[in-house]
Amino acid sequence: MTRLQMNALALGVRTIAAWAVALLLFFPLGWMVLTSFKTELQAISVPPLIFFEPTLENFSIVQERSDYLLYAKNSLIVSVVSTVVGLLLAFPAAYAMAFFKSRHTKDILMWMLSTKMMPAVGALVPIYVLAQSSGLLDSRTGLVVVNVMGNLPIMVWMLYSNFKEIPAEILEASRMDGANLWQEFRMVLLPLTLGGLASTGLLCLVLSWNEAFWALNLSAAKSGTLATLIASYSSPEGLFWAKLSAASFMAIAPIVVFGWFSQKQLVQGLTFGAVK
Repeated sequence: MTRLQMNALALGVRTIAAWAVALLLFFPLGWMVLTSFKTELQAISVPPLIFFEPTLENFSIVQERSDYLLYAKNSLIVSVVSTVVGLLLAFPAAYAMAFFKSRHTKDILMWMLSTKMMPAVGALVPIYVLAQSSGLLDSRTGLVVVNVMGNLPIMVWMLYSNFKEIPAEILEASRMDGANLWQEFRMVLLPLTLGGLASTGLLCLVLSWNEAFWALNLSAAKSGTLATLIASYSSPEGLFWAKLSAASFMAIAPIVVFGWFSQKQLVQGLTFGAVK
């Protein structure tokens, strides 16, 4: 076998392996979408039905029973507001750590990252008590605060990595030209870090949208997000698979479409700093 044939064979094997992994990862999502168009009897049939007459009944029932638009509105508000507030807090923190280092900067960054290693359930009781005593239980404000605190370490680290790529001499030159702090931010720093800001914001928007633990424990019908809507279809009588799949499909569809159009920025954010 020639070298060219070996390279072609290796390429074919890698292609087949990549498609196999992609199909394996996509299968649960595809099966959920397929189930959402079945009746409850078709959803639990054995063997599973591949070909059937689709129905939109599940989607109308989800809207009538649970008011999907209210949960979607809560998810949108909580995700967008928590992302904006998080960026407003993370930007100056990352700026200070990147350009005004102290001997404790690395320790602070590692401490912030270590907070993500603790299981969320470990902080459930104190956060629940604080939310209850401050009147933030079952409120969008409470979810925003928790999401901001949860995503802040990731935001600071991503922006810090972005700022580290900017030569400090550029900022020093702007100061020598008489730029104040606001002009330095608006005319120099913001254009150079716009891509990093966008990728950080997009990633944390997706994380906030998909956050389920705090939504299930700190909210109910009033401020519940789409994660709360999905959980409501698990009842003592059992799981309504078709309606659960329809609710899940309606919950993930907006963020999947959003992620598809912004995948370049999301990949940039996830891999930023990996290659020097």
